Amino acid sequence: MTERAEEAKRGPIDGVSVRPLRQIADERGAVLHMMRADDPHFGAFGEIYFSLVYPGIIKAWHIHDRMTLNYACPVGAVKLALYDERAASPTHGNLMEIVTGERSYQLVTVPPGVWNGFKGVGTVPALVANCASIPHDPAEIHRVDPLENHIPYDWNRVHR
Repeated sequence: MTERAEEAKRGPIDGVSVRPLRQIADERGAVLHMMRADDPHFGAFGEIYFSLVYPGIIKAWHIHDRMTLNYACPVGAVKLALYDERAASPTHGNLMEIVTGERSYQLVTVPPGVWNGFKGVGTVPALVANCASIPHDPAEIHRVDPLENHIPYDWNRVHR
């Protein structure tokens, strides 16, 4: 898999955006913003769900036909990997990697047709929130094994 990762193009992926999120902290704790209906980048609301990811565990790969994902990681940290396999995309074949979490709190928007997954990094479990554009529909999601697949990415490698 390392050889495949070396061959992949790294760079931005068309339609993927990364936006810093607001945190309001004081001695009582913090409020961590994620998304509002009046945000210019808000598309549609389908459901919100949370994924708990233990350190070192990989939850990948999956792709959606219609769903736009809006990820935020308010607790812990994850390495989020993305692969653009859309034939008509100007960034076809690009890999993108984002480390996000408490210390780099941001909203990552992933359009339909982009493979994605994450790996828990650090020493504590991570909590990933997804504000999805449509309710979960098993007919529009596709999955492949995180390690044995056609995606040119090595989860064990430390990418910089």
